[in-house]
Amino acid sequence: MAEAANDKSQGDNQYRDEQAQAVRPKEAATLVIVRQGSEPKVLMGKRAASHVFMPNKFVFPGGRLDAIDQRIRVPSDLSDPVIGRLQKETRKNVSNHKLRGLALAAIRETYEETGLIIGRKTGQKLTTNNAVWQRYFDHGVEPPLDKIDFIARAVTPTYRNRRFDTRFFMIFDDFIQTDPDDMVKASGELLDLHWLTLSETQNLDLPTITRWIIDMVDQRLKLSRDAQLQAPATYVRFINGKPRITTL
Repeated sequence: MAEAANDKSQGDNQYRDEQAQAVRPKEAATLVIVRQGSEPKVLMGKRAASHVFMPNKFVFPGGRLDAIDQRIRVPSDLSDPVIGRLQKETRKNVSNHKLRGLALAAIRETYEETGLIIGRKTGQKLTTNNAVWQRYFDHGVEPPLDKIDFIARAVTPTYRNRRFDTRFFMIFDDFIQTDPDDMVKASGELLDLHWLTLSETQNLDLPTITRWIIDMVDQRLKLSRDAQLQAPATYVRFINGKPRITTL
């Protein structure tokens, strides 16, 4: 499932009956891949018109957290500043395995939706009973968790029938182990996959949260990579239908 976030748009009638209890949001993760060059680009795709959630919207690859993402063993781990930001505003019983699993979910969903392998070459033979992750490992790579940045968190408003608690991660194209322009193995869930400059994205039909995330990416790219990993993340949630934005 592609990026989970929030936007109240025409043609998307997934609004909760005012008398019904609010739906508990599902954990999800999104990956912003930055392609370097004279002008940075990000990978985005269009959700099909048949999708119930955010039809026809352009989003980043991503999707729900799976149980396997929390259990799988990989050599590297998230950097201390990143795991520290992920721990903020979370329940005390949420384990670091689950928080790390969100970053792994972003990598796995990107692999499934785009066919791109975000990883680092390794001589270790990594194995799992999960078919998707094993196909990923068969390319001789490991998830580069120590180089992945956590830039934002957003929770879908309570007026929605479908709700997600989404963490947005960012990584650079150094870690794409396949041809970044070859997405023939994409699942088809995201259409019109393209690398776009940040200015080009402004002409697309974007969810409001995605526009905010693009602005955050723009600001983050003004920092060195080490400083990016140290920089705060933004937390967007809705109170009585109005956005409340805090810093993690």
